[in-house]
Amino acid sequence: MPGERAVLTVSGLTERLKALVEDKFPIVWVEGEISNFKIYSSGHGYFTLKDANAQIRAVLFRNRARRIRFEPGDGLHVLAMGSVEVYPQRGEYQLVVELLEPRGLGALQLAFEQLKARLSAEGLFDPARKRALPRYPRTIGIVTSPSGAAIRDMLRVIGRRFGELHIVLAPCRVQGDGAADEVAQGIRDLNALGDVDVILVGRGGGSLEDLWAFNEEAVARAIVASKAPVISAVGHEVDVTIADFVADLRAPTPSAAAELVVREKQAIVEAVADLDHRLHRAIGHRLEHERRRMAALADRRVLTDPARPLRDLHRRVDHARARLARAIEALVRRAAHRVELATAGLRSASPRARLGHDRHRHERLEARLRLELARVVGGGRHRLHVVAGRLDSLSPLAVLGRGYSLTRAADGTIVRSARQVREGDDVKVLLQQGELDCRVNATREPNERA
Repeated sequence: MPGERAVLTVSGLTERLKALVEDKFPIVWVEGEISNFKIYSSGHGYFTLKDANAQIRAVLFRNRARRIRFEPGDGLHVLAMGSVEVYPQRGEYQLVVELLEPRGLGALQLAFEQLKARLSAEGLFDPARKRALPRYPRTIGIVTSPSGAAIRDMLRVIGRRFGELHIVLAPCRVQGDGAADEVAQGIRDLNALGDVDVILVGRGGGSLEDLWAFNEEAVARAIVASKAPVISAVGHEVDVTIADFVADLRAPTPSAAAELVVREKQAIVEAVADLDHRLHRAIGHRLEHERRRMAALADRRVLTDPARPLRDLHRRVDHARARLARAIEALVRRAAHRVELATAGLRSASPRARLGHDRHRHERLEARLRLELARVVGGGRHRLHVVAGRLDSLSPLAVLGRGYSLTRAADGTIVRSARQVREGDDVKVLLQQGELDCRVNATREPNERA
């Protein structure tokens, strides 16, 4: 009917808005700054994309996050490509991100810098943890593509310099998806053999994308965990990868890596011949030295006159016996002197002498004690007389002696007023000598007359 309202439910309105927004913005590029970035246990990442005046919620699902080389984080300025969708349960719209690129710095370069900073903070680039290469390796492991130019260059150099070495190849892909995992597994496989002395990891030159497998964390961790020293030989001299930083040694090219680990056979042969010559010369010098030393020993008197040491020993015994006798005499004299001193001390400390001294001291102390006791007793006796006189003057008995008496009621209280008793009450009258049991016949106030 005309004039009727067109009422929509919340779900109906949301569905219309959803269809309108998603049809209008199926694919859109948005520039902004990431904030509140958080990855949940599901692997999905949720964050806010904002600029100075507005913000929009965004979601990066797990399958899309795997394709992003760098690590998104708060404060990072990015370009996000995706679709705008409405989330009916919360009544809000959000950007479903399909692709994420850093603004300015390339994604691969940013990922390289992020991983480099993190591994450096862990100390994996520390020169102190890197090992020296074996001087004469017997078995060399190589992790690279079996069909690339790098393996041909390394085998050619090794064959030319020392062809009899044992080479173990761990074939793997060196670029593309999954290449990093294959390189890391190749390093682990060579370590599992147990007899590999050194490992070469590398490939020929290429772009940053081509060399990216050697910038992956999995490869870096495998190099660090390797029991055998690892030489990184990736790309050309100007190419630098994460593998170069964590390896025990970096070679500018695969060929240079082979030259670093394998010495030329002719140089080794010449070095061995030089060592052999030096050894024979040193042995000759040592034999000549020992021959001269033996001749010098043969001319020593201990061999030409064997009795000479015995005569010297006899003289030393005689001298020692004389010194011992003198030492005993001196010891006896010192002991006699100490005995005399001790005897004199004992005499002065004789019990009889000490007893006489203590008796005189006791007599002096006893006389002083008698004098002090007489003085103290005399003073005490005088004070006693004084106090007794004062006490006698204050004693009620002295008052009674002057003819006064003390009257007590039947309950023992002292009667000071006629009001305290009544006619017929029994009272006790205390005299200086004895007591009187009396009965009150009459009471009178002080102002009454008898």
